[in-house]
Amino acid sequence: MPTAEATAPRVEWKVFQELVPEFYTGMTAITHALKKSGIEPELRELIKIRASQINGCAFCIQFHLNDARKINVPAEKLDLLAAWREAGIFSEREMAALEWTERVTLLAQHHIDDETYARIAAHFSEQDRVLLTVAISQINAWNRVAAPFRFTPPIKDKV
Repeated sequence: MPTAEATAPRVEWKVFQELVPEFYTGMTAITHALKKSGIEPELRELIKIRASQINGCAFCIQFHLNDARKINVPAEKLDLLAAWREAGIFSEREMAALEWTERVTLLAQHHIDDETYARIAAHFSEQDRVLLTVAISQINAWNRVAAPFRFTPPIKDKV
């Protein structure tokens, strides 16, 4: 089991923002563009949480669980997200987006085949496929910053 020292933040979130404000400003601009897209907020949060689960980013998992709860994403979907294929509660559109999220997140492990692309294309316009991929890329970038620096997860009512 990791010790408290082994899980202590290396750089705090607020310090990171102060050290590289341009990164935060750029990522915020991407977030605003995604909010104007045709991709519903609930789905955007699900893909952010799923990519963060894959990448083991505690800060981003908790951050986006908090956001998902604020917009009333059903608790069952949040609880079963890691097992979305077997859950039986996700729409075909959500499952296509979650599969795409996993494939883009784990890009180095496999080639994205035409069948996978056809499944995403069946549910998303060309523009939304591009924006979905940008959203996945953005959360992967955040994961690759927050996890190595061990940003403290934004947990309410810490025990």
